[in-house]
Amino acid sequence: MTIKTRKKLFTVDEYYKMAEVGILKPTDDVELINGEIIQKMSPIKSIHADIVDVIAEQLFASLTGKAKIRIQNPIHINDNSQPEPDLAVAKLQSYRDNHPSPADIHLIIEVSDSTLHFDRTQKKKLYASAMIPEYWIVNVSDKQVEVYTLPEKSDYKEMNTFTASNVVAHSTLPFQINVNTLF
Repeated sequence: MTIKTRKKLFTVDEYYKMAEVGILKPTDDVELINGEIIQKMSPIKSIHADIVDVIAEQLFASLTGKAKIRIQNPIHINDNSQPEPDLAVAKLQSYRDNHPSPADIHLIIEVSDSTLHFDRTQKKKLYASAMIPEYWIVNVSDKQVEVYTLPEKSDYKEMNTFTASNVVAHSTLPFQINVNTLF
């Protein structure tokens, strides 16, 4: 006799309830992706933190008063996914009552050292499916920035790679950063 096994997938509401009752603790470094509670790969290394800081400083300098800069805060993609990207640029409004939804997001940036494969596969598919217009992966090991644009179904139609002396610019917002400043 063959027994079929199935995963139990969680909703955002169930995810929050687990935190409320103490199943998930404040020290657990997790996020909800496609109904699965994903343990983040490893503690944040100093290079990762520094790159997030550098990008955040540039974003604040360029976009204050034009967009909301969110650092490692949740985005409500759907009832089964609430990722916490390293940086998100959202519409300029309050998110006190609800986390931003895909329609609010201009740009998602993930700084990838130990999470590169996951960011290139599951997260890219999730963000493209949600029609996030622009997704950047700061690839620490290769010292480059991968820019994904034109979301369609579960992937992005365009991908460009920027290295050393290149400047990466957002397609619609007045934001750009020199790749040299990141590494």
